[in-house]
Amino acid sequence: MALINFGGVKENIVKRQEFPMAKARKILKNDTIAVIGYGVQGPAQALNMKDNGFNVIIGQSKKFKKDWNRAIKDGWKPGKTLFDIEEAVCRSTVIEMLVSDAAQRSIWPVVKKNLNPGDALYFSHGFSIVYKDQTRVVPPADVDVIMVAPKGSGTSLRRNFLSGAGINASFAVEQDATGKARDRCIALGIAIGAGYLFPTTFAHEVYSDLTGERGVLMGALAGIMEAQYDVFRAHGHSPSEAFNETVEELTQSLIRLVDENGMDWMYSNCSATAQRGALDWKPKFKKAVQPVFKELYKRVVSGGETRRVLRACSGADYKKQLDKELSVMANSEMWLAGKATRALRPKEPAKKISKATKGIAGRKGN
Repeated sequence: MALINFGGVKENIVKRQEFPMAKARKILKNDTIAVIGYGVQGPAQALNMKDNGFNVIIGQSKKFKKDWNRAIKDGWKPGKTLFDIEEAVCRSTVIEMLVSDAAQRSIWPVVKKNLNPGDALYFSHGFSIVYKDQTRVVPPADVDVIMVAPKGSGTSLRRNFLSGAGINASFAVEQDATGKARDRCIALGIAIGAGYLFPTTFAHEVYSDLTGERGVLMGALAGIMEAQYDVFRAHGHSPSEAFNETVEELTQSLIRLVDENGMDWMYSNCSATAQRGALDWKPKFKKAVQPVFKELYKRVVSGGETRRVLRACSGADYKKQLDKELSVMANSEMWLAGKATRALRPKEPAKKISKATKGIAGRKGN
């Protein structure tokens, strides 16, 4: 592990150079890895491991025809590498629980009764283990309980893998029954194509993940976008102008500069007027939203958000209700304007930028 300085705090990080693929293959050479669930994370993790030379099978309920058929389309063979959930667990030594959090509670009795001593129970989210009083997911004492949590969607994990990059992931060992749980855990992180791995706990992962999704990553982002868009429209700005100033400029320009070199780098590549305004208004927004984040984190830790998820996502009409809520968003003026804006983006390849002008490319204003 490498000791890396993160803003003055040093953390131990596992990089690919220190834990090469050959080492991961050696550790897992006698394991059969069952990816349970071919929905969001399942396809990416399974295909990446398969491409990296690991022995992978899929466990997927035939009731969910879309996911079953997707697995077949991706090359998994029924009866050979694609099975129902119970048979996949029986055939494997590493069981990756990659169905939804609500579904994990439903399938747990089937998984538990087919576990063998020395198996590894793998999660990509701390939800089921940390909130076991609600999920009833309590692993037996004779299996390893480990986690690798990619910090991105399954789609991004697969895309980055195919491009030669990787998505960072956290890892944790909740229970070490075999004495080799940590090595197995890191090997699986390398196998799925993680860029680097940083240690956490199941509790810290789920607290940060649930807060982050409801906060900056999704809930807060969508909320502040809608608020700004609505203010623009209320003052007579066109949908095109309101969307471009709210979303398009963020996603197509500014956030890429943040990714490249940090928020200060993005600020330095904007006009003096933009810099001054951003620096002045940042504290106001922080003061306004910090109480909301405190309330959110408290609710996550207390299990309130978990109860909401399990209640809402376990209903027979869950998918129908979800589609209804998402369609309201999709058909709002703001996101219809977004659809039109994306259609107007140039389709031809971008022109090469000369070395002389490369340093100022992407700057907003003068």
